[in-house]
Amino acid sequence: MSAVNENISLAGFQDFTRAVYGQSNDRYFSQNDIEFNIERFAMRGLKGIRKGDKEKIKQNLLITSTWFMSLLNQLHVNLEEEVWKRFPGVCSYCNCAPCACREKKTEERLKIVPNESRRPKTLREIQDMFRVIYPPEKRTLEDVSIHLAEEIGELSEALLAYRGSHDDRSFEQVSLEAADLFSCLVGVFNSLDLDLAHELAAIFYDNCHVCHSAPCTCNFNAIINYKS
Repeated sequence: MSAVNENISLAGFQDFTRAVYGQSNDRYFSQNDIEFNIERFAMRGLKGIRKGDKEKIKQNLLITSTWFMSLLNQLHVNLEEEVWKRFPGVCSYCNCAPCACREKKTEERLKIVPNESRRPKTLREIQDMFRVIYPPEKRTLEDVSIHLAEEIGELSEALLAYRGSHDDRSFEQVSLEAADLFSCLVGVFNSLDLDLAHELAAIFYDNCHVCHSAPCTCNFNAIINYKS
């Protein structure tokens, strides 16, 4: 049985997604299809923000996270490594925690030397790290949701550029945008005051959250018609 527990690492959650959904995704979905589902469920989550429906936000963004991990699994991108390279305990632009970009009017990313002793080991610790870097009380839920939508668009642009060039530089941009998107996804949960690891453990306690199998046995029609 595959399950998410509250002490899972980000790499562990990515492995969980591979074990449960990897076979189904390889059979039914291209990278373009998976990208579509990231956008599909994220937009449903953002609709929940507009309607003030916390449960709808949570449910859809948890599902978004598995499609996001599925895309990175197909691309062989290790999200935990990319997040730490991009956000080693500080803002990726101003090198401060909390972020001081507005005060410093930072326009170019500063070079950051990661302090490995500060590296978070669990998903919960990563969420805590982002709470320190980007305190939720300094921005509204609407602000962070708009930022999430922006990062989804930037990831799509990076993927499009990579498919056109197939070079390492373009692929590196995909990895960077993936880390940025994840930071915004976590930011929404921080703004909602929800423990991401706890919520993932609650929905993915027994393999797929729908069919409860690993690998997932949901057929294609069930997946594309899933209501959330």
